[in-house]
Parts: sequence; C-alpha cells; structure tokens
Amino acid sequence: MIFHEIPQEIGDFGILVYGGFSKKRALFFNFVCASTAVFGALLGYFLSNIIVNFSIYLLPFVAGGFIYIASSDLIPELHRDPDVKRANFSLLAFIFGLIFTFFAKFIH
Repeated sequence: MIFHEIPQEIGDFGILVYGGFSKKRALFFNFVCASTAVFGALLGYFLSNIIVNFSIYLLPFVAGGFIYIASSDLIPELHRDPDVKRANFSLLAFIFGLIFTFFAKFIH
C-alpha cells in the first residue's frame, strides 16, 4: 500500500499546485482527501464481512472510475505537451497499464 499511496499523494499534490492552489492549501486539501482513504478502507473491511463477495462488485466499479479519470482528464492533458515523444510515451504507458490489468485478472 505504501508503494501506491506515496507516489499517488505526491502526484495529487502536484496536480493541486498545477491547478492553482498554493502549496499550503494544496497540502491541506491533499491531507483531507487522503484521510478519507482510511474511512473507505474501514468501511470496505466491515462491508466485506457482511456482504458475500463484496470485492467482486466493488473492484470493477473502482477500476472503471480510474480508467475514466485517466481517459477523460489525464490523456487530454497530454495533447497540450509540446514534447511529442514524452506525450507518446505517456500514452503508451497508459495503454500498457490497461493491457497489464487485463492479463492480471488471469493470474489472480
């Protein structure tokens, strides 16, 4: 979880600063948003004990949300990058991530 959360929080902080927040305000809102992850983890833990196969229903919803965010918000941002090589590399990394996720379901 640490290997996921630390880069995510750094990225979120960068997006907030890029979006016009001051560093202090971005840090505050990033902390508030990250704190909700603890609530969500506890809620998911308790619901998984109550609802049979809870993760079967939750994981596709969450994955779809992440794919939507990446495709609707992040990919259009790549079109603004004047460095075509870097933009194409980022797009290929996104596509690789989708393919990796698709094949990971067969492993697990």
